[in-house]
Amino acid sequence: MAAGQRAIAQGQYADAERIFKAAILKAEAFGQKDRRVAITLNQLAQAYAAQGKYVEAEPAYVRALEIYEAVYGERHLDVAATLNNLGVLHRMHGQYADALPLLTRALAIKESLLGPEHPDVALSLSNLAAVYVAQSRYADAAPLYQRVLAIREHSKDSSHQDVVKALGDYAAVLRKLHQDAAAGEVEARAQSLRMMQESRAPGR
Repeated sequence: MAAGQRAIAQGQYADAERIFKAAILKAEAFGQKDRRVAITLNQLAQAYAAQGKYVEAEPAYVRALEIYEAVYGERHLDVAATLNNLGVLHRMHGQYADALPLLTRALAIKESLLGPEHPDVALSLSNLAAVYVAQSRYADAAPLYQRVLAIREHSKDSSHQDVVKALGDYAAVLRKLHQDAAAGEVEARAQSLRMMQESRAPGR
């Protein structure tokens, strides 16, 4: 697992794929439904996805999800994370109807276990909103991006870049909804933050 993670960090995805396949065989020695198998399957799926091998990634995520649900039940953060990964995979593949229920379920689990203001909830909101944007459902995406922005602005764990991205996503949707005045205000806030970052950069 450690070797595979190093390979991913170095962008050596084909090597990571080979290593994680070997790790799965070792993990299965603990049992077909052992959580270590699920963890390794998730890593393998990420290596596949990084290479654009979405067809190969999907069954790995699905099997990981089935194991997590068998081990933990349907309401667990590992279940939510795998649902999220699978939903994002479907979104990247243009399978929006498949992505939506997965991302919606992941969001519901995270809100229930972590609370509605947690940074991980913001990530799920953003992923769900991205599907709506891809479907041109801007009115559905806007309140989700608004929530993302509120979480990012109030979370001590959020960086300036997180807030700037949230502002940009929200402004872009407002533009699509022809709410240009509101979008302009949000864009101005993003620009102000960027200028603040630049003024604090080393050498300035």
